[in-house]
Amino acid sequence: MRIKLIELVVLDMAGTTVDEHGDVYRALEGAVTATGATVSAEDLQTWMGADKTEAIAALMELGGVQPTQQVVAAQFDHFRALLAAAYNENPPVALPGVEEALRKLKNRGIKVALTTGFSRDVANPIIKTLGWGVGEGELLDAVVTSDEVAAGRPAPYMIQRVMELTAVHNVRNVVAGGDTVVDLQAGHNAGVLPLGVLTGALGREQLEAYPHEWVLEGVKDLPGIIESLLANA
Repeated sequence: MRIKLIELVVLDMAGTTVDEHGDVYRALEGAVTATGATVSAEDLQTWMGADKTEAIAALMELGGVQPTQQVVAAQFDHFRALLAAAYNENPPVALPGVEEALRKLKNRGIKVALTTGFSRDVANPIIKTLGWGVGEGELLDAVVTSDEVAAGRPAPYMIQRVMELTAVHNVRNVVAGGDTVVDLQAGHNAGVLPLGVLTGALGREQLEAYPHEWVLEGVKDLPGIIESLLANA
């Protein structure tokens, strides 16, 4: 694909821009296994980047437990409690080089946003802990959480909502992605340039099996890639 302009970069949070020490994985596993369901590591990883309510329901069913609305709601509350306790003990931090990379993108006039499978009440404290502002003149132009759209990843709705909030119209000028398969699928479904990063649990071969424009070692490498592409456009 010949790229002439990048207006917007949309990135996942946990595992992509934020190091939360694997606590999401453990909290999700704990919330599901508390119902009596068995959870395989492969299934857990598959659903990591998705809306957490949807992930709990899917993993319960895969693990042999019928996911009623009442039980899923209760286990989502349990997930949030487990995660809050873990974050209180060991707060999330930015992954190496991420904040510098985001500032480089902003300095070039590229808008930067985050999307996440977390709900707003989980995402906001993380962003506050990191000291990342949202809005005009801040590091982030927008943050969209999975409870603010009709469906989480792999649906394209969070990316589309970010485009709406940032007034970006052309999907060909948008990079979006993260460290999971559903991040790549959401980018592909949105028609943007899908980005995979290797700062999560999946390796290059696993991510490159899905539609992608790039699979990079981390977000820290993205400004250099964009600079090179635009310089040669």
